[in-house]
Amino acid sequence: MAVGQLMLRLLVGWVFLTEGMQKFLDPSAFGAGRFARIGIPIPQFTGPFVGVVEIVCGALLIIGLHTLFVVIPLFIDIAAAIATTKIPMLLKQGFWPAMHEARTGFCMLAGLITIALLGAGNLSLDAWRRRAGLTSP
Repeated sequence: MAVGQLMLRLLVGWVFLTEGMQKFLDPSAFGAGRFARIGIPIPQFTGPFVGVVEIVCGALLIIGLHTLFVVIPLFIDIAAAIATTKIPMLLKQGFWPAMHEARTGFCMLAGLITIALLGAGNLSLDAWRRRAGLTSP
């Protein structure tokens, strides 16, 4: 089970980490510019803010540090992404196009819920810190 938890953390963390990086590498396509196009308020702030959240929390998820705490902002992040992009698509284009576009978001939600339910696993810094007596069980 520990290897499965590690693989899930690596996959979900990597997607968030790389998506966050893209918000800085190409802000017009993935960051503030995209946020402005879809109507998110204060895109010059929210674009970089979301990018930082995705990078920091994605990296922490990969190494398994403070795992249950980083799941929360990532869950909010992906839920907001679905609400602001896929729900409007559902209303304009219909069910199947929206489901096609939302598949990654739904997988990320399921991955985050699974990580929250199972925890980081024994192959994580959270487990190492617990074994070393640095945190309470």
